[in-house]
Amino acid sequence: MSGSRIIQDVVWQGQLCDCIVEGNRIAELRTASGDSRGGELVLLPGLIDCHTHLREPGQEHKEDITSGLAAAASGGFSSIFCMANTKPVNDNAAVTRTILSTATEGHPHGPALYPVGALSHGLAGKELAPMHELARAGCAAFSNDGVPVSDSGLMRRAMEYSADLRIPVINHCEDPSLAPEGVISEGPVSDRLGLRGVPSVSESIQVARDILLASYLDLPLHLAHISRRESVELINWAKNKGVPVTAETCPHYLLWSEERVAEYDPLAKVNPPLGSEDDVTALRQAVREGVIDILATDHAPHALFEKEAPISLAPNGISGLDTALSLCWTLVQDGVLTQQDLIRLWCRGPARIFGLRDNGFNSGDPADFILFDPRESWIPTPESMRSRGKNTPSLNTELPGRVQLNCRQGTPLYGEFPREAE
Repeated sequence: MSGSRIIQDVVWQGQLCDCIVEGNRIAELRTASGDSRGGELVLLPGLIDCHTHLREPGQEHKEDITSGLAAAASGGFSSIFCMANTKPVNDNAAVTRTILSTATEGHPHGPALYPVGALSHGLAGKELAPMHELARAGCAAFSNDGVPVSDSGLMRRAMEYSADLRIPVINHCEDPSLAPEGVISEGPVSDRLGLRGVPSVSESIQVARDILLASYLDLPLHLAHISRRESVELINWAKNKGVPVTAETCPHYLLWSEERVAEYDPLAKVNPPLGSEDDVTALRQAVREGVIDILATDHAPHALFEKEAPISLAPNGISGLDTALSLCWTLVQDGVLTQQDLIRLWCRGPARIFGLRDNGFNSGDPADFILFDPRESWIPTPESMRSRGKNTPSLNTELPGRVQLNCRQGTPLYGEFPREAE
């Protein structure tokens, strides 16, 4: 076939296959002869991250669009959504257009970038942002992420307007009045360290409110970075009742508990804070069973000097775009998740919730895919990470697997086609 590339002997869902790419589309995925154990590279659809913070405009010392997209490309992401807590806040069309033009002009062949518009003016939670204006400018979702919406009436109006626009609302579930100046989860570890704790009910109270609003209005709502067992139980109840609620969690809530901050480590300080071992167990079960629909990084980069402050003063956030797939691969190795789970959580689920087209490797599907080498390991260091944010608990820790090729619409974003595919 003219202009076609044949990528031979890759492993797709445990089967040895040849992937044929024609232009910017998948032409065919056909079974190859031989044992899947003979394949060196795992074939996956391009990952979709619906929750990142790229910091530009206004906080480029933490991250900018260039470095964020570079980290996304090397991490295996074909599409990412960037939250509105920039400076100035993305609560008007001018900021939205600036974000999009910076991405398209600087990275015409980079991961697709979808701005998330502010739900309220200045993220203040007092009055709605101009949602129609933001949608026309290119916002793909609305959220007050980082500053929870305590006004239930405002939240209702936001859900109603966004439903008219057919654009999802992503809500940050937290009641800050229960956790003023909280540093880590409230419990034995916070008591031992003498740090102000955040009670788990701070999250679950808002989850319950949002579920009740979604049920009353019969309108969809997406819940961000779920981290507690009580929240999982509420979401499970809601789904059994047919409430149109979806939810995400992050790799760090599946891997690390509050014990990770036992040495006052600010790299493990995040909001919501890491939970108990019981929370980790509940979240792992929830992602396996589909109670939690998707994974997202909540990529929150900071300059290292900011994270070098005492834990009570250091900012919240973990940088995740570089490391997410390798961290999740540790869960595959440990039997917590399967490769099919990764595809559902990072590809199929986000595409369904946010109205994107993903790659099912059917003829005519977009050629958005990655080749991942599970045999290769790497160590996240300030030099090896492409994000400006080096703030991850996995810094200087060996991780399994590396992306060898990230291809979007038939064009490599990172890496090169295998030689035999030329």
